[in-house]
Amino acid sequence: MKDSLRSPHDGSWTVHGPEGRYDPLVALVVVDLQNDFADPAGSLSVSGGAEIVPSVNQEIARALVGGAAVFYTQDWHPAHTPHFAQDGGVWPVHCVQNTWGAKLHPDLTVGGPVVQKGTHGEDGYSGFSMRNPAGGLPVPTEMGAKIAAGGAKRLVVVGLATDYCVKATALDGVRLGYETAVLLECVRAVDLEPGDGDRALDELAAAGVILVGIGAAAR
Repeated sequence: MKDSLRSPHDGSWTVHGPEGRYDPLVALVVVDLQNDFADPAGSLSVSGGAEIVPSVNQEIARALVGGAAVFYTQDWHPAHTPHFAQDGGVWPVHCVQNTWGAKLHPDLTVGGPVVQKGTHGEDGYSGFSMRNPAGGLPVPTEMGAKIAAGGAKRLVVVGLATDYCVKATALDGVRLGYETAVLLECVRAVDLEPGDGDRALDELAAAGVILVGIGAAAR
């Protein structure tokens, strides 16, 4: 069975079935599948977060068989950062360095480099860039250079959460010139405000991100 697909492109992206999704020109980016987000006991638990781990593992296996690179992002915050409500931000304390909450979900297959973000208190959501807490200037992570060094031209983005880090990572992928897809069965939303996840998908589709999965064609 082929995936339902919403794509602005013509023929250059082979995502019409999982078996044809990956080759050496593709990088799979697994976003923030960490205990604080994916586990029901996490401090910023995303509803259904743990449920996507088996599907993500299937994608990782397909990527590796197809010769694609796999990258992981990991929030790695200090105990105090402007990102946290206790320090003036909007989020509860989460993914603090060297804690259970910051670890990748124990059932997740790790088959590539892990790029940590927010290590010095930076704010932001994308796996590609953050904002310096002093002045708000953008700061690149290591992921952009790592993906470029491998020669990938297309990205597949999965993980948590649809309306924040997945969205920001996919939008940065498009901005950096990658043909970028998000797999709907492999993401879940925070929905801090009801409907945030659906609005994020609409924003991604409008930006040219390919949405793959049930319901994608309706956007």
